[in-house]
Formats: sequence, C-alpha cells, structure tokens
Amino acid sequence: MSTEDIKNKSKEDLIDYLIKFEDEIKELYLSGKIRSPVHFCKGNEEHLIDIFRNVKEGDWIFSTHRSHYHALLRGIDREWLKQEIMENKSIHINNEKYNFFTSAIVAGALPIALGVAAGIKLEKSKEHVWIFVGDMAAETGIFYECVKYARRQNLPITFVVEDNGLSVNTPTQESWGKEDSGENVIRYKYERIYPHHGCGQWVTF
Repeated sequence: MSTEDIKNKSKEDLIDYLIKFEDEIKELYLSGKIRSPVHFCKGNEEHLIDIFRNVKEGDWIFSTHRSHYHALLRGIDREWLKQEIMENKSIHINNEKYNFFTSAIVAGALPIALGVAAGIKLEKSKEHVWIFVGDMAAETGIFYECVKYARRQNLPITFVVEDNGLSVNTPTQESWGKEDSGENVIRYKYERIYPHHGCGQWVTF
C-alpha cells in the first residue's frame, strides 16, 4: 500500500490492514520461522493512524524496536517489510527510500532525529521529523535534553511517546519512581559575577 493509499483508506480498513499483517508475523514467529526477537503492537492502531495522517511524503520517521505499524503507515511495502522480519531484522528496520530509520537501543534514535531536524532547519527545507519513543525512553535524560533543545531552537520535529505504562514488563512509574513533585529540588537565581572560566582579571605584559 503506497503512501497515497494510506491517506485515502478509511480508518477501519487501515486498522484491519495493520492487525492482519502482525497476525501473519505472529504465526511465522510461533512456527519458528522467525528466530530473533519480535515486538508486536496492537491496541494503538487508531492513535497511530491519526498521527500518520499528518506525515507528508518527504518527512522523516525515526522509530524503535517496535516499528511494524510505523513502517506500514509510512507506506513501506508489506512484502518487503515481511522479508526483513523473516531475515531477523524486526528490531532494526531501515529504509532509506522512505526516510525511515529505527534503533533497537532505548532512546537511541533521539539524538539522530534531532540532528536531522537541525539539518532540515539549516537547509530551510519543508520536511519534518517524527520521532517515536516508548514511555521508558521518555523518562531518560536524553529525551528531555532533545525536547528542550528542539523547542528552544524551533526545530521541525515532533516527539511521540507511545505510553503503554510498562518498562519492558515492569510498570514504568515503579521503575523510575513517581513523577517528580519537586520536593528534592531547590532552584534559585543569581547574577553571575565571574566568567564561565577563570576569574576574569586582566593582566598586562
């Protein structure tokens, strides 16, 4: 299904398309024909379809180890994707033709996506970057650094957090602690007197 087909299909047809593909992969996995890790979706079809309605032809997609739905909604050919998965590449699907890249490392694609967005801005291009992460990755320092930098530099990038409440199999908030209430953080402001380095004193020779 092409990118244009994706745009024109009804939500119901796309949900059916996504689920049928993963059901097929599931059977191949259970039969032992795929011998490497495979991470399945299901349950987030509608959210992703709504997001991908806004993705344009030349945009960039950065995904995770769970990327099948993203690839299909990007318009990547299902048979090509199936073959990649059969060749044990499920957790690192990459397709340069569609500007589609993934990383199996938690939060691994974030700084790369940020760099691409910075390049797009420098080139004054109309492209946009979409970066997908899980809720565990969204708790990491690199996520917050990338989000803050992108916001302050006004970069053409959208961060999408796919929150299933789990860090692998442990509830995310148990793994990382409840949301920071600020009780252990003190912030004050002051006017700096000395420079960043040294004492700032002029010397003569």
